[in-house]
Amino acid sequence: MDSGNHTTVTEFFLAGLTGRPELQLPLFLLFLGIYVVTVVGNLGMITLIGFSSHLHTPMYYFLSSLSFIDFCQSNTVTPKMLVNFVAEKNIISYPECMTQLYFFIIFAIAESHMLAVMAYDRYVAICKPLLYNVIITPQICFWLSAGVYILGIIGSTIHTGFMMRLLFCKVDVVNHYFCDLFPLLELSCSSIYINELLVLVLSAFNILFPALTILASYIFILSSILRIRSTEGRSKAFSTCSSHLSAVSIFSGSAAFMYLQPSSVSSMDQGKVSSMFYTIIVPMLNPMIYSLRNKDVKLALKKILDCNKHS
Repeated sequence: MDSGNHTTVTEFFLAGLTGRPELQLPLFLLFLGIYVVTVVGNLGMITLIGFSSHLHTPMYYFLSSLSFIDFCQSNTVTPKMLVNFVAEKNIISYPECMTQLYFFIIFAIAESHMLAVMAYDRYVAICKPLLYNVIITPQICFWLSAGVYILGIIGSTIHTGFMMRLLFCKVDVVNHYFCDLFPLLELSCSSIYINELLVLVLSAFNILFPALTILASYIFILSSILRIRSTEGRSKAFSTCSSHLSAVSIFSGSAAFMYLQPSSVSSMDQGKVSSMFYTIIVPMLNPMIYSLRNKDVKLALKKILDCNKHS
């Protein structure tokens, strides 16, 4: 292949969500509001769990970890997108692009597996309540959380490492609002067969495996709930599980749509919409999903607010 068709890429141009100038300011204000709600919601959840002694249980430990992941994911993608809404040129340097890709993949993989860990925690709590404290020990909580981040780092290192080996053409416009895998692969002059294969294989593991774990957990949970004679007990179990299932459905569905198909099949315009769910919408919704229908979280918030009033 003629080396003249290649260039040493130093920066990319991000196409963003839309090329229509009249929509830039309204979209900036919309996503700024979403970003503020996301940051406040997730930091608030972490703080609330940290300061409320009765929330120091495995379930809320995992929820606090999920909030941390969502907070980091939002900060990986959204600030740069907000800057691009008001900047004349949506430029991102090559090192900054690879760094954004690296951390985005870490937290995307970590979220997928953390949701599976939370489903397993609910399975043990509902199906094996007498053994819960024996199975879900503080040490197990730590290693499950550590495993989530280790899987994220391994997956991200593989993807980013193979991405950095590619040569890029002079066409350097990334058809996305951040540096994602498929939009970058579209710009490559090298063979991307290995990269696409890695995306499909690792995505199958990091999306389908957690999804199947969650599905299996909830099949057992549902059968246990249906055996509960108390209407109140059954309602409480359903309430706890429905919150988690809502978060799982939105995240896994949008991620599967984006990554579990070849780049030649997927449309980048559809991909932008799908990506918005797991990079922007889900991190904002998770604190609301887990707090609005959770009596323990409401009680903890009420106690803190009452303490502030009295002080």
